[in-house]
Amino acid sequence: MGKAGKSGRKPSIWRGVPRWAKICTVFGTVLTVLSGGVLVGTEVLMARYEGAVGKADLFGDQAAGAQAKKSDIKGPLNILLVGIDPRTPTAAPLADSIMVLHVPASMDRAYLFSLPRDLYVQIPPFKKADFPGETTKINAAMSFGSKVPGGNPDAARGFELLASTVQKVTGIKRFDAGAIINFTGFQKIVDAMGGVDMYIERDVKSEHKRPDGKPRPGNTRGEGYVGPQALYKKGNQHLSGWQALDYVRQRYPKNGVPDSDYGRQRHQQQFVKAMVGQAFSADVVSNPIKLDKVLRAAGQSLIFNGRGNSVVDFGLALKDIRPNTIEMIKLPGGGLFDGKTYLGEQFQDGVPDFFTALHNEQLDPFLLEHPDFVNKSK
Repeated sequence: MGKAGKSGRKPSIWRGVPRWAKICTVFGTVLTVLSGGVLVGTEVLMARYEGAVGKADLFGDQAAGAQAKKSDIKGPLNILLVGIDPRTPTAAPLADSIMVLHVPASMDRAYLFSLPRDLYVQIPPFKKADFPGETTKINAAMSFGSKVPGGNPDAARGFELLASTVQKVTGIKRFDAGAIINFTGFQKIVDAMGGVDMYIERDVKSEHKRPDGKPRPGNTRGEGYVGPQALYKKGNQHLSGWQALDYVRQRYPKNGVPDSDYGRQRHQQQFVKAMVGQAFSADVVSNPIKLDKVLRAAGQSLIFNGRGNSVVDFGLALKDIRPNTIEMIKLPGGGLFDGKTYLGEQFQDGVPDFFTALHNEQLDPFLLEHPDFVNKSK
């Protein structure tokens, strides 16, 4: 325990950091999921970032006639973060990455866990998209909910159905905020930061990219991709934007990810933590030009809804969370089959107890009893 000063407060962890970087928050970093650190500080920078972030009615509050009410942000908090990769403006989006950030009442740490995109669940009916409900893989909820008769898909509407589905799976009664992260903008954010250093846990080969970053061509028989593959070697590596996006997408055992989508989830979480560290580095926070580029790129990659509070409001509320206080969680699961037919993924024993511990603010005792639920950085 640190000693208290004359005022009775503990010494600030921000001492010596420029004022405009003191409001640097982990929320912005995790909010962008695979995107990069959001550093907010002076009124000019905050206004620039807030103005760049997209807004949408992600939870259907406005459509239901509810008025957004700004109030103090207090824990515990649950924030839903969804990454999408829009192929074309007319294609219904799929949720390529689904993460939940849980912040306890103390507001000084966070727990981040992922839901498998192939989790086999009951997606509830959704009248806005004329969807009757279906039991299938969870990532389809975004697509089903986004459908607009006679128009282009609405990702915000898809998020609303996905949020309802995640609530049913986890027992979380209400999300306090949510964000859609566009993977197309992710690469720009990483490059604006000058790339990110992270530890690669094992050699991984790319299914999609050549060593120069160009796409691998498909073979003439339609049996996948051919040609040389980008390689991410075990050890400490520096990843550029395209490399980072490519690495966290890999999920096939043949490419060096033996636990498939669970391995991909782990790599995503490891990368988020590495980016948090990069966001706090002097290379970013002490370089106003680089900081401004990161802010603008991050803002343009987000659609955010804080249910009455802005992304900057949340950033200020979560300013005490640091890289070493983010606990990465893995939820064990395995394949679900109907005979020999693969239906999707299902959670294993212990996951319902994890959700119960989350609701009861007992995650620390639970993780002490179940250390296998903790994702290691290396």
